[in-house]
Amino acid sequence: MIILSVGMPRAGSGWHYNLIHDLMKTAGYTDARLIREKYRLQSILTEVNCNIGVLSARRMAMVAVPALLGNNFVIKAHAGPSLSSRLLQRLGLLRITYIYRDPRDAMLSAYDYGQRALQKGRPNAFSHLTDFDKSLAFILQYVRIWEAWMKEKDVLSARYEDLLTNYDAEGERLLGFLKLDGNSPEVRAVIEKYRPGAAEGQQGLHFYKGKIGRFREAYTAEQQAILREKLGTYLSKMGYEL
Repeated sequence: MIILSVGMPRAGSGWHYNLIHDLMKTAGYTDARLIREKYRLQSILTEVNCNIGVLSARRMAMVAVPALLGNNFVIKAHAGPSLSSRLLQRLGLLRITYIYRDPRDAMLSAYDYGQRALQKGRPNAFSHLTDFDKSLAFILQYVRIWEAWMKEKDVLSARYEDLLTNYDAEGERLLGFLKLDGNSPEVRAVIEKYRPGAAEGQQGLHFYKGKIGRFREAYTAEQQAILREKLGTYLSKMGYEL
């Protein structure tokens, strides 16, 4: 069995992935990093959080091999659903969770993260987001991916804001989806390890500020009007105030 932890970039996806990864280790799942090494999957699973990238037929087939050989593990992605992901899901080899965030905060976080990396001389995947327009075009891609995931069956969706402000309830919902015993001491230890505040600073979680609604302070009134125009329909469906 593979659990695929998908998320909008800069939406707590690293936090969500590591929470799920460590929860499933209490149920006997293998560390995904060991799977990557044993089955030589370094070319498709990143060193940080075993991100598979696109859910192409080739990549999904490669990770399906260890699953078919009896291995259970958790991997991460930011991509949209594919024919291959649906096939593995129907075959019972894949279970999927998806986390998203107010796209206005996500795009601001992506911009800030990319620019900080540039200033340090270590550009990252977000460093090309050098202005508002590029950041908006970037997040629009992932809003459409959010829309695609919302149409999929049997996918557990979560909002970053809910995980941050209502962690216990969201944790119980996640445990139910993963079919884990919430009374297990090992499970409770993992839940506490990733509780907001306790989790910040842990490697691979990509926490920096994570403040809800920070875009209202960072973007001008004109820029916020553009965001309402371009994202308004999506924001309403996501449950965010315009």
